[in-house]
Amino acid sequence: DLATALNNRGQIKYFRVDFAAAVEDYTAAIESQPDFEVPYYNRGLVLYRLGCFDEAMKDFRKVLELNPQFEDAALSLNQAILDKEEKQKRAY
Repeated sequence: DLATALNNRGQIKYFRVDFAAAVEDYTAAIESQPDFEVPYYNRGLVLYRLGCFDEAMKDFRKVLELNPQFEDAALSLNQAILDKEEKQKRAY
C-alpha cells in the first residue's frame, strides 16, 4: 500500500543520511495512513538524531497510543526524555 511504500522509501533515504527527505516521506506515509505506527516511530528516530527531542517524543508517544506494545518506541521515548534533561542541565 502507499503508506508502506512511502515509509520504505523514507528508510532508504534515512540510510543515505538524507534526513530531511526521510522525514518528508515518513510524514507523507502518516498522512496517507494516520493509524500506521511505524512511520511515526521512524520519523521520531530521525528527529531524535537531529536533537529535536520534543518533536521526537511527540512521535514516540503517538506510536504508543496506537500500539502500547511497541517496546522500541517506549525505550526511545525514555531515552529522548533523558537526553533532553541532560541537554537542559548543560544549557546548550
